[in-house]
Amino acid sequence: MLSLAGKSAIVTGGSRGIGLAMVEGFAAMGAKVVVASRKAEACRETEDHLRSLGGEAIGVAAHMGDLDDLGELVRRTVAEFGGIDVVVNNAATALAQPIGSYTPDAWQKSLDVNLRGPVFLTQEAIPHLKESDHGAVLNILSGAAFMFSSFVSMYGTGKAGLLAHTRAAAAELAPYGVRVNAMAPGTVDTDMVRANTDEMLEVMAEVMLLKRMATADEMVGPALMLTSDAGSFITGQVLLVDGGMVPH
Repeated sequence: MLSLAGKSAIVTGGSRGIGLAMVEGFAAMGAKVVVASRKAEACRETEDHLRSLGGEAIGVAAHMGDLDDLGELVRRTVAEFGGIDVVVNNAATALAQPIGSYTPDAWQKSLDVNLRGPVFLTQEAIPHLKESDHGAVLNILSGAAFMFSSFVSMYGTGKAGLLAHTRAAAAELAPYGVRVNAMAPGTVDTDMVRANTDEMLEVMAEVMLLKRMATADEMVGPALMLTSDAGSFITGQVLLVDGGMVPH
């Protein structure tokens, strides 16, 4: 039931961290994977990596803040693989400023990447998802969408907005058989997380009941469940994959 054989899947932020683990997992389950990332070289390297593992893949350089890039990402996917079955909105920016000190440019950049980009990429893909017999969207959120997220409030605001859009899109696209869900990881051992101080990393691990960071590979099973036939009767939901961080 976890098989994605013959399905095409776009994964943004797919060249490292959680995204890289997901594209490896999707390729292993038979998906034709489109790796989207800001850097063309990273896309090429990941494409080559997936092909070396026996997967079908292309890399497409795309910035989530650029709507033209998102349109081109969809066009390239359809041209290469004939359609779109799965969209995973994983790319994000952790840009942070304290409340009371936001700059308009930082606010715009944060919301463009974390909210506007996923919404408009999904919108570009909707006609193709409707044509699929397996249309599924997975939005990657964060515990910041649910908690008192001081110091990362811009990030939390964008992720909370994406949660609201997940639920609305699930309701509107259900008549077409397109499922829309979200997944909220806890602290995952990635480059983005490792950019914090050692003291902050310790705090970020301690807030979870399991008292450790997750590996990126631990996000793959839940993502596959929500985008494969294993989750065929799940839509409009958010799955907390956070080691017990967020009471729910």
